[in-house]
Amino acid sequence: MTTQRTLAIIKPDAVAEGVVGQIITRIERAGLTILAAKLVHMTLAEARGFYIVHRERPFYESLCAFMTQGPCMPMVLAGDDAIRKWRDLMGATDPAKAAAGTIRKDFAASIEANAVHGPTRPRRRRSRFPTSSRASSSAPGRAR
Repeated sequence: MTTQRTLAIIKPDAVAEGVVGQIITRIERAGLTILAAKLVHMTLAEARGFYIVHRERPFYESLCAFMTQGPCMPMVLAGDDAIRKWRDLMGATDPAKAAAGTIRKDFAASIEANAVHGPTRPRRRRSRFPTSSRASSSAPGRAR
């Protein structure tokens, strides 16, 4: 097995629903280690920069608006075959098509409000998630 690191994000909908702890428990039970985690509230400019690869897609603006509606929790996960394990835990992007027992099947409301984010493959360069973002003063599960 190859030890990998990968980015994982618990999205604003899951934070607002108060399911961060349940998602973290699933990550740890899958044998992944959380190396870093931070609750942040992205600005629109930060979201646009992070999701720049999708700028030509029709969902780009709504995705950026969604990711700035409340705090999210980016994390660095590590473990054997971490990318595949995280993808398996997340389930299909569309929660209606996600397998039973996956995070998206259990916690997502729609394709956009789908609880979590993760890459589909290793990145050649480090991802630049906006960690300088304003810290969230909202407790998970509370409106800001």
